[in-house]
Amino acid sequence: MKKFRSLALPVAITVSLLAGSVSAQSVIETCPAPLRMADTGIEGIGDLTEAFGPFAETFEELTGVELALYSLSNRTAAGTALQFDEVEFVFAGPSEFVLFQQLAEMDILFSVVRPNYGSSFVVKADSDIQTLADLAGRRVALKDVGSTSGHIFPMMLLAEAGLDPDRDVDIIMAGDARIQVLINGDVDAMGGGNKDWDAVRKQDPDTEYRLLAQTDTLPGDPVVMRATLPQDCRDALRATLSEHADVLWESLTATERNADKFIERDAYMSFETDPAIYDVVRLAYEAAGIPLDD
Repeated sequence: MKKFRSLALPVAITVSLLAGSVSAQSVIETCPAPLRMADTGIEGIGDLTEAFGPFAETFEELTGVELALYSLSNRTAAGTALQFDEVEFVFAGPSEFVLFQQLAEMDILFSVVRPNYGSSFVVKADSDIQTLADLAGRRVALKDVGSTSGHIFPMMLLAEAGLDPDRDVDIIMAGDARIQVLINGDVDAMGGGNKDWDAVRKQDPDTEYRLLAQTDTLPGDPVVMRATLPQDCRDALRATLSEHADVLWESLTATERNADKFIERDAYMSFETDPAIYDVVRLAYEAAGIPLDD
C-alpha cells in the first residue's frame, strides 16, 4: 500500500513562491533555522516522516527555512520541549494546548478546524433514559482517558447535568470497544465523539438509536508555537503560510494518515485562531474534576 498520495504540487508551489517572495524572505531573516516540529500523537521519526514529509517539504519551499521533524514520546515531553526551546512547533490537540499553557506562554501558528468535532451521548431509542440526569446509577461507556471528545467533555456534560461522574455513574473506559458494548447492551449509554453517533448507526443499522446530548463544536487541533520565538518570526510565518494555505493544506493531507484524520471530517486550516477559544477546554477539565496533567 502506498504511503503517500500523488499531488501535482511543484507548479503550484512555484507560482506561490513568486507571489510571496517578500514574505518568504522575511521568514528567512527573522526565524531560526531549522525550525523543528513534533506531533503528540506520533512516536518515531519514520512514522513522523510518513505523516508529515510532504508538509515539511512544502513548508521549506514556501518559507525558505527547513522544517525538521522531531520525535517525542508523549505530550508531557512535547510540553517540556516547547518550554525549553527544543522545538518550535508541536501538532497537538485542544487538551494538550491547555496543558502546555500551564508550563509557559504559548502561541498558535494555525489550527485544523473540524466542524463536526464535539461530544455526544447515545442511547438505544427504546431506552427509558431521557436526559443525562437519568444516567444516575447506570453504566456508561466512554473512550480513552484524556481524550478531549471521548472523555473530558462527556465528563463535563455529566457534571453539568448535576451528576458526580465518579460516584453517580458507573463509567467504563471502553476505548475502541465503546461502540460495540453499546450495541451489545453491555452499557446503558455511550459518550464519545460526534463521529461515534454516525458509527453506531452504521454498524447496527437494524436498531434505532437516539442522541441524548451533544456539545457545541470544540476548538480545532492547534499547531502550537513557542512564544519565545521572535514576534517578527511568528508574524512572518503566519503571513507567508496563510497566503498559500491551499498549497500547504494539500501537502498536509497528502498522506494517508492525515487524509483519514482530516479530509473525511470536512476539516480546514485556520490562521485566525484566538488562543482564548481554548479556555472552554480548561473549564471542561475543571467541571469534570480532572487535573489537566492526567
